[in-house]
Amino acid sequence: MVKRLWLKIRAWLEGVPVADPVERRNAPLVQAILLAMGVLMPLNKIVHLYFASFRASLSAPGLVADMITDVVMTAAAWAGLILIRRGQFRRGVILYLGVMLGCAAFAYASIGLERLSNDPFPLLMLGMGGLMLGRRSLWTIYAALMGVFCLGTLGDVLQQWPHGAIDWQVGRKVSMAMSYAVVAIVLDRTIAALRDSLAESNARGAELARSNTLLQAEMAERERAQSQLVHAQKMEAAGHLASGVAHDFDNVLNVVLGYAKRRERDADKGTDALLASMEGVEVAARRALSISRKLLDFSGKRVIQCEHFDAGDALRDVAPMLRQIFDGTVRVRIDAQGCPATVAMDRAQFELMLLNVAANARDAMPTGGAFDVVLRCRGDEVELCMVDDGCGMATDVRDRAFDPFFTTKPAGRGTGLGLATLRDTVVAAGGSVWVDSAPGNGTRIGVRLPMVSGQPQSGVSEKVA
Repeated sequence: MVKRLWLKIRAWLEGVPVADPVERRNAPLVQAILLAMGVLMPLNKIVHLYFASFRASLSAPGLVADMITDVVMTAAAWAGLILIRRGQFRRGVILYLGVMLGCAAFAYASIGLERLSNDPFPLLMLGMGGLMLGRRSLWTIYAALMGVFCLGTLGDVLQQWPHGAIDWQVGRKVSMAMSYAVVAIVLDRTIAALRDSLAESNARGAELARSNTLLQAEMAERERAQSQLVHAQKMEAAGHLASGVAHDFDNVLNVVLGYAKRRERDADKGTDALLASMEGVEVAARRALSISRKLLDFSGKRVIQCEHFDAGDALRDVAPMLRQIFDGTVRVRIDAQGCPATVAMDRAQFELMLLNVAANARDAMPTGGAFDVVLRCRGDEVELCMVDDGCGMATDVRDRAFDPFFTTKPAGRGTGLGLATLRDTVVAAGGSVWVDSAPGNGTRIGVRLPMVSGQPQSGVSEKVA
């Protein structure tokens, strides 16, 4: 209950529409002082008037002056509070301090300095003026207080004049003035230090704000640059993909052209030879259709036609196409062991993988050579080895052979997607791939695929990758 009440009072004191941050921080304290003066001063006067000793200590003019000053200062406290609540902080403080100085001059002149030497209000005026209004106001109030003290001294003289003997008490008054001077100096130095610290803090805050603005601008520029870079990378990737698709189509078209070049020779051999060539063209066309799935790979929505098939049968079916990729200077040998080698993967991708490796082997043997494809069953795995005796690869090239878009071929002939696609296809089927090559010793690419139980299935199941 008490805590809730205190939080409400604090929120009320802090809720003033003052723009200056220093004045906004000082506003709650000043309001508390003004509230205390506006409430406690009348109560204090009522209590003092109740006791006859207080009334007897003052003359009639002194009592009247004391009453008038208390009423005026109470009204000034409430007026200053209203101004501060309206956002006029400095006007409220100046009004209250000005009224206090005027009342002090009137009271000291009427009552005298001697009787008011313990009055706490001069110190309150010094503190409020210096801390709330600044160093200039501090010394202005100090000078005004010295004038008030002179009026109080004059009041003491006038009261002593009828009695003949006048006690100036110069030493006491000088000591009093010096004490107030020391207080003013301490306040002045404290205020100066606070103001310097505040100025330094504001300067640092402004510098931080400028740095933050520059940082935000730099971040925005980096975001724009990054967006442009991502766009450029997308365009480059799209270009690479288009080149890769064209490259794969080139491999398939070479097979088709190989069959087409044999048309006259096959025609001499009869209808069966022509039908065999046309069947080869049909198979090559189906391989070309599977290339379009690379576009789905690029969009991240690839549809995988996963089926169980015998890798040996698939190798024997694609053997004519492999031979069509090479010219007569390259000997092609296909060795598919007779044991069941059932694997689970996209058969079209399996055949396209073989065509890509064969195309790389052809480019590595421009003057002829040998290309061997060997299929073996190793326990619960199917091992496929594709070997050529071409120029081979250096160590740094071999280490990057499966990196997407990495190629050593001239521009327009290679895309760097063949072996990268091979690796992705094998890994997606749960297998592994490796390469062994050295300059002048040819290249050996091995693929291991997990063997699945059961017989090959003619149906397929679709998976979205």
